[in-house]
This record gives sequence, C-alpha cells and structure tokens, in this order.
Amino acid sequence: MKKRFITDIKAGDVVDDVFVLAEKILLQKRDGNNFLNVVLSDKTGTLKGVVWDNVDQITAGVTSGDFVSIRGTVGEYKGTLQLVVKTMDLCPREALDPKDFLPATSRDIDGMFQRLVKITASLTTPYLKKLFDAFWEDEEFVHKFKTAPAAKKMHHAYIGGLLEHTLSMTSLADKVAGHYSGIDRDLLVSGAVLHDIGKTDEFEYQFKIDYTDEGRLLNHIVIGLKMVDEKLSGIEDFPEDQIFLLKHMVVSHHGVREFGSPEPPKTIEAVLLNYIDEIDSKVNAIREFMASEDPNETWTSYHRLLERHFYMGKKSDLK
Repeated sequence: MKKRFITDIKAGDVVDDVFVLAEKILLQKRDGNNFLNVVLSDKTGTLKGVVWDNVDQITAGVTSGDFVSIRGTVGEYKGTLQLVVKTMDLCPREALDPKDFLPATSRDIDGMFQRLVKITASLTTPYLKKLFDAFWEDEEFVHKFKTAPAAKKMHHAYIGGLLEHTLSMTSLADKVAGHYSGIDRDLLVSGAVLHDIGKTDEFEYQFKIDYTDEGRLLNHIVIGLKMVDEKLSGIEDFPEDQIFLLKHMVVSHHGVREFGSPEPPKTIEAVLLNYIDEIDSKVNAIREFMASEDPNETWTSYHRLLERHFYMGKKSDLK
C-alpha cells in the first residue's frame, strides 16, 4: 500500500514505498561493472534513481511498467533529487490502488463532457448530429473517452486528459470559426471532437499510462478512422464527399508526415485544426512543465523537447 508520494520526498529521506518502474537503463561504470539508472513514478510525478550494487540481483524479474517496492535513501545529484536504491522487489498490482499511480485531471469530468455534448448539439448539419448521437449513445465509448489520457508524456498525460484536450480544442474551434469568413463551422468543430478519439484504444490506463499493442502497431489516427467508419455505417444519408472531408480532418491534424499525419492539411478547416491542436497541446505541456519547477525561480530548467527555458516571472522579495 502506498505510504508517501513523490512530491513529498526530500533529500535525506529514507524511502520504503511502492512506485511504478517507469524506466530502467543498464549502464557501465569506469571499472566495467554494471549500474542501473531508473525512473520511478506515481500520480504526483517522477523520481530519478540509481542502483550501484547487486544490479543483476535487484533487477531480476522486474521490467519497465511494473510496480516495485523500493527501499533506499534520497540525495541530490546535479541539483535534482536522486534515490539510491538498495532493494527493489516486484509488487503485485492486485494489492494496490490504481488512483495512487495515475495522475488525473483536476477538472470536473462529467461537467466537461456535458459542455462538449452541448457544443455538438448546436451543429446545424443533420448528418453530423446523427454521427455524434451515435458516439454519445455508445456507453462503452463514452466511458473510455472520459477516462483516457491524451498522451503518455508530452501533454494532457493524465486520466481525463483526452476529454480536457478535446473540449479545449472544440471551444477554440468554435471561436475561430466565427472569426474567419467562409469557414465550415460544423466541419471544423466536428474535426476537433473526433481528431484524437483513437487514443481511447491507443493507450492503456488502468494501472499505468502506456501504449496498447494496437496503439503501437496502428496509432490513434488509424484507430480513429476505424471508429468513425463504424459509426458512419449506421447513417444512410451522409454525403460521400463530406465523409472524405471529415476523415481528412482526422488524417491531417498532426500537420506534416514527419509528425505522423499520412497527409498534410489540404482544406482551410484542416489547417485551422492543426494549429488549434498545436496551440492547445503546447500550452498544456508548458504549463505542466512550469508547475513541476521550483516556484521561487525566475526561469525554468531547460526543456529538452521544446529546446528552451521558459520565463516564469520575477518573484517579489518576501519581507
């Protein structure tokens, strides 16, 4: 059973607790002997660790993604906390509460979902309304859609993250559609709602956030297209050209082939959707990164993926 969370751990602590073994990397010391770098996680964040001694014995039978009971001491290395692991044992997941290890949105999930349903109900295109009725009446889909994360690491990587990201994007799409003339508002809004639905099956998120076999082999765009096709099969009057345009929104929302889109955006609505997705994912990722940093600092540490430091503002002196 979980006793203490990572955010409560400080230098000098003796740790005897359960974590997810998020990552392990076997390396060699200068003398040729092995040592192990690990990353441990729970719902509050991650903690780096190192195994110096008895590496083979300690890591036997454990792999990334397992729950492990850890004993060790916490110090500092290059300005960050580091746990020196003395023992690591596999812990059966049946004895654990998944909520202790899965980060979750702080927002009201049911409230967010109702706001999203209200937006789709405002669509004026009859066949698009029928499509969303088919999705919202599917209880299994709705449960997964409300629960799924939007990513494993980069943005909205927590329970309810997909719904939060989708609602934010759909709200933005609704506003952007009213700003530019000649925009098919219903198509843009529909694309925002549907663009990431495949992530409900791309990820597993019962005890940890990771890719499913289907997710690794197909990815969420292919899975999402399949899900749209399944619902379209029950709608007789959906125009074929509109099916192509709607699917193109899903296919192209990553913008370029290098980022996973089979085709780049080729309609104004698809271009807008790509940039709306970019805005929402980046803002969330940066905010999450800032929240994990020392609040007393003016600048964050270096963000490797975004390749920059972020300014958090000057802090007034406490008197």
